[in-house]
Amino acid sequence: MNNNRKIKLLIVDDSALVRKLIADAVAGDPEIQVVGAACDPYVARDMILQHNPDVLTLDLEMPRMDGLTFLKLMQQHKPIPTVIVSSLSQAGSRVAMAALEAGAVEVLGKPDGAMSIGKLALDLPRCIKSAAASRQTPRVAAPTAATPRAVVPTTGVV
Repeated sequence: MNNNRKIKLLIVDDSALVRKLIADAVAGDPEIQVVGAACDPYVARDMILQHNPDVLTLDLEMPRMDGLTFLKLMQQHKPIPTVIVSSLSQAGSRVAMAALEAGAVEVLGKPDGAMSIGKLALDLPRCIKSAAASRQTPRVAAPTAATPRAVVPTTGVV
């Protein structure tokens, strides 16, 4: 990132406590500015249009739309480097791998106690800076088996 400009971060999590923990974890870093916090992907969509963040932190379990679905949709239309922060995404889990395949830059476990909050405060700023430095390009959804294919009619003429 440009040294004169802060990394604009949008936090997306249904838990007000976790949104505050993430904001507090990056508050001391002079290179990161929290531009907003959204309680679900629908609110996040509006905040993305309003604030044009450089990086998102995203939970996977949320009401109205899960984070993995939102990540996939976002990566197709407006790719934003995303750091997953979720209790479902322990290192090497199937969900963590799916998030990385969908376009997440990094996957972190959600804090579950005082000790992990300290670890999150150490890891998160580094992950956000790394995500901001990545280049995101729109991802095209892979065709499914149900996608119709063009059929070329054959004639008896040789």
